[in-house]
Amino acid sequence: MRHAMTNKKLNRTSEHRKALLKNMLNSLIKYEQIKTTLPKAKFLKPQADKIITLGKRETLQTTKMLVSKLQDIKSANKVKKTLSKRYENRKGGYTRIIKAGFRYGDNAPMAIIEFVDRDAEAKKIDKPKKDTTKETPKAVEKQASA
Repeated sequence: MRHAMTNKKLNRTSEHRKALLKNMLNSLIKYEQIKTTLPKAKFLKPQADKIITLGKRETLQTTKMLVSKLQDIKSANKVKKTLSKRYENRKGGYTRIIKAGFRYGDNAPMAIIEFVDRDAEAKKIDKPKKDTTKETPKAVEKQASA
């Protein structure tokens, strides 16, 4: 019998599920908004809320627990310095799930999970900026021959 077993299994082994959760938490903290399937978003929401609540307590022990759970010092620092300050007056409910239709390939229900009052610029962290100063190979060739 499965008394008091609340976790969804998501058709994965326990190690795979833990790694999936850790990677999704790190992505959510880094970009403050991610698009995933609805069951994964529902699995991630309580964990993300617990991480933010943990970051609100400013002790060495909670910092070590954050690094242990996230396995990423940058994410732990962002939780401690940015996100915990942003939500210091909020009692809970730091994330929201917005349904986003169905995936084309397998018709899986998709959802966007994001932080409430998120920073819109955080989504553009890894996007390369277009460099207009780069010269084309032909322009470099003309300069070399001149």
